[in-house]
Amino acid sequence: MRLALLLAILLAMLAAGWMFWPRSDGGKMETLPYRSDTPVTRFAQPEQVIDPARYDYYAELETSKGRVLLDLFENEAPITVNSFVFLALHRYFEGVPFHRVIPGFVAQTGDPTGTGMGGPGYQFGLEVTPRLNYDKKGVVGMARTMDPNSNGSQFFITYGPTPNLNQQYTIFGQVQEGMEVLERINPTEGPQAQRERDRILSVKILVKSK
Repeated sequence: MRLALLLAILLAMLAAGWMFWPRSDGGKMETLPYRSDTPVTRFAQPEQVIDPARYDYYAELETSKGRVLLDLFENEAPITVNSFVFLALHRYFEGVPFHRVIPGFVAQTGDPTGTGMGGPGYQFGLEVTPRLNYDKKGVVGMARTMDPNSNGSQFFITYGPTPNLNQQYTIFGQVQEGMEVLERINPTEGPQAQRERDRILSVKILVKSK
């Protein structure tokens, strides 16, 4: 009876959109509520929605291949993380495809048009620090044009070290769980390219008090 009651409570929490992830330090992460019932894909500017002095920020990506957990670098890239969190809370990324997936290099997404040309309606500048480089798999970076002030909503996750990107593209996170999921994303280029594109189904933002 007690087990059934606990399962019912857990299912109710999941249905309500609340989830707590255990951390190695024994803490818990709380899911922030969405600010929109449906996806919003156009904005003039992002509102300030993060408080780096009080919280650590994480993002749970539910994809067509499974779940991925990102640790967001709100201290090193506060403008970028604020924009990402703002868009996620407005469900911006729901249904967005991985439009550029190159095995051994990156999986890129964040464009609702799926063309690699779309954005949220605003742009912002580069945020780099010598402490962060593309030296491993699972690094989360902002995609942009040749203009360093053209960051928007598109981002990529590396499949391995990519030193040619160092100090050229903002790093704002690191895969904490689910790298094996990303490695199953359908390639869009190369000999194994597939026509069917995998998608982001949802993005939840989780916080933990500092």
